[in-house]
Amino acid sequence: MTDQPLQLDAYHIDAFADRAFTGNPAAVVLLDAWLDDAMLAAIAAEHNLAETAFIVPGAGIHELRWFTPTCEVELCGHATLASAHVLLHCRDGFSAPLRFATRHAGELGVDEHDGMLWLNFPARPAEPVASAPPDVAAALNAAPQAWRVGVNHLAVFDDAGTVAALTPDMRALKACGDADNRGVIATAPADDGVHDFVSRYFAPAHGVDEDPVTGSAHCTLAPYWGERLGRRELVGRQISQRGGTVRCRLEGERVHLGGRAVRYAESRIFIDQETRS
Repeated sequence: MTDQPLQLDAYHIDAFADRAFTGNPAAVVLLDAWLDDAMLAAIAAEHNLAETAFIVPGAGIHELRWFTPTCEVELCGHATLASAHVLLHCRDGFSAPLRFATRHAGELGVDEHDGMLWLNFPARPAEPVASAPPDVAAALNAAPQAWRVGVNHLAVFDDAGTVAALTPDMRALKACGDADNRGVIATAPADDGVHDFVSRYFAPAHGVDEDPVTGSAHCTLAPYWGERLGRRELVGRQISQRGGTVRCRLEGERVHLGGRAVRYAESRIFIDQETRS
């Protein structure tokens, strides 16, 4: 008798988006129990999106992990937004608010109000430093007006046009990230009368040269711009090629990130016994 392949439901969701082909695409895979890490990494590499989220649903709290095509990451905003969209809008038996248990970022929450999903994430402020690390600044191919360092580098520019025009040396930036395990967030004040700030995010060492819309980066951006502008509620625009809007609300050591998501595709993964062994 031939062993039946393992079959998994998968979804392709555009997060921080109001329509398909915008925002940040994520794969979301539902599991009954955890597969080994090598298999999770292989599935994420096969999807070849910025992140693949894996969910093991539970009675009151759901286990959640995220993988890029090359590594597991500690925190991911857009794939969490995508995961919540799948549970609330593509599956039956789930309702907001949702609770997610993660391995490195603690418990995360997602609620829904007026058609918008709100992530409850930890704030990740960056601290000012006297000057930019020379190798990272050289790889960015631009001289920011201020530099901060936290989980990622934060390069602050005076105008949105400069951020939009950045052309980093990705090979050099990858070498910097391999050395310090940090990506680079570039940001500036918005000039469109709609948003408060703009940003771009580069993480070639994590398998993503430029991320289209990065929820976790706004855990750093929101505290910075909140302090600078003296406000608790802000609207950020990530000005990648696809682009996306992230609403931010500061509450103590937490950042609430608001956005929408769109289902692009559903699929079924088939993994035979030989591949699993």
